[in-house]
Amino acid sequence: MAKRNTYFENEVVERKIDIKQLVRVLKYVMPYRRIFFLVCILMLISAGTSLLTPLLLRQIINHVVVVKEYQELAFVMSGFVVLAAIEITITFFHQTLMGKLGHNVIANIRKDIFSKLQELPFEYFDNRPDGKIVVRVTDYINDLANFFSNFLLLLLIYIVKIVVVSCFMLSISIPLTGIVFVTVLPLMLCVFVLRYKIRQRFPLHRARVSNRTAFMVESIMGEQIVKNYNRCDKNEKIYKDIHDVSVNTWWQIVLLNELNTPIVEFFWNLGTILMYGVALSQILAGHGGIDAGTVVAFTSYMALFNGPLTQIAMIIQNLAQVSSNLEQVFDTIDTPVDICNDGKNIHLEHVRGQVEFEDVTFAYEEGVNILEHFNLHVNPGETIALVGPTGAGKTTIINMLTRFYDVAGGQVKIEGTDVRDINLASLRKEVGVLMQDPFIFKGTIMENIRYGRPGATDEECIKAAETIFADKCIMRCKDGYNQQLEERGDGLSAGEKQMISFARIILKNPSIIILDEATSSIDTETENLIQQALDVLLKSKTAFIVAHRLSTIRNADRILYIDNKGIMESGNHEELMEKKGYYYRLNMQMEV
Repeated sequence: MAKRNTYFENEVVERKIDIKQLVRVLKYVMPYRRIFFLVCILMLISAGTSLLTPLLLRQIINHVVVVKEYQELAFVMSGFVVLAAIEITITFFHQTLMGKLGHNVIANIRKDIFSKLQELPFEYFDNRPDGKIVVRVTDYINDLANFFSNFLLLLLIYIVKIVVVSCFMLSISIPLTGIVFVTVLPLMLCVFVLRYKIRQRFPLHRARVSNRTAFMVESIMGEQIVKNYNRCDKNEKIYKDIHDVSVNTWWQIVLLNELNTPIVEFFWNLGTILMYGVALSQILAGHGGIDAGTVVAFTSYMALFNGPLTQIAMIIQNLAQVSSNLEQVFDTIDTPVDICNDGKNIHLEHVRGQVEFEDVTFAYEEGVNILEHFNLHVNPGETIALVGPTGAGKTTIINMLTRFYDVAGGQVKIEGTDVRDINLASLRKEVGVLMQDPFIFKGTIMENIRYGRPGATDEECIKAAETIFADKCIMRCKDGYNQQLEERGDGLSAGEKQMISFARIILKNPSIIILDEATSSIDTETENLIQQALDVLLKSKTAFIVAHRLSTIRNADRILYIDNKGIMESGNHEELMEKKGYYYRLNMQMEV
């Protein structure tokens, strides 16, 4: 297992524009290639239309203002109106189409990354704070959506405009075009250097924002513990420190960004002065080709040339960030799924509940084995209790049975078939797990009970709840089974959440049942009722019970004391108590 990344460790250092990541996006664009090509055509028309306006302006100055040919004014003004109408209409359509294209592309990326999160093994989530995963699937994707819906379109438009403007200027006056280029080249050098400095700081800023989000999510999820341990002030200080580091990085970016305006204005004014100086000297010297209208038109073209170049520098900076985001997103999408069907598609049928662990070795972290050469044979219908110190591997054993994790060596078998060869959906249909911390989804109580069997009727859900005596606490709710529950079951007690989760697994009716500290949040009276229900429920099923409450496991067919990477003791309650070994001492400790 890789070292866990935390909220105080930066996930990203420095990123460069990765063309490979951008090329991968084409896979998502190709289904909408017709829209994309139509947008390109509309952009060419729009760019060409906008470049005709300075020519009309030159016509007004040279023929209306200077020569007094007022009859052309109506014609030129009509041209302005027509060009404006064409540009507005085309811009509306290509922006709408590009927005639709960008939305569809991002929607497909969102679907892919969410689908991948459903497949990824537990190890992926163990190694990352929830907040950093949330940032990848929300903030990073939102930035991509903004870029593909807006900046990508602008980048294409600006590139087209620069090429077309250059052609227009060269066709009108080569000397004035030379002045524009002489002015713009050092301007762009300065702007690109400035943007490069900003781009260097952006990945660090995003990494620190990710840290801040990770800490915020962790604090929200642990709100009760934070308050109970009087950590509010301490957490506020930690958040302030993380936030201040993020703000300081952002402030450096802002200061660098503010230098952009004076640099652009300096070179803009320098170019304008040089242009007017050359034009005036040409006019005074009597050389043809440059007149007042041409100078005014060139001033407009210089703005049309200079503006896109400056914006392109900004977009390239944004492109670097998008490339970094894409790398993070595709890193998640490309994460190998080790626990999958992998061509093996055996479906479990007529499961009696025979389970075998053969020479199993497992480690969360390479070189630090939790289990070594572990062997266990469980007969159909047998109830196995797992006890032992924390971290000995009790939960690990059942996690391998459900393939939440895979063995490093050996085999885990159900009905003689390696679980790695069994279809995952079939495996998890037949193996039901009830965890210590039950998860309640937003929705009604009925919907939460029905979660494992969407096709179950209301009557079946109610019967499952009655079997485990959960109906008593459910009917205390205002709307009974139709009571709307908030996220994570806020408003319910820990015991009530567990009762609903018990009803959920009874409705699922798996062949093998795993109870991992499932009664730890339930009072003794309720536990006795559940124990009666479980005696009936588990009568014909194989069960694994992990529990610290020894009353829960006394009636187990076999009790296994797990420690030192394997089974230290095995037997029923009476046998182990007579041995006066590990299990006996555990009982004595519990009674003290």
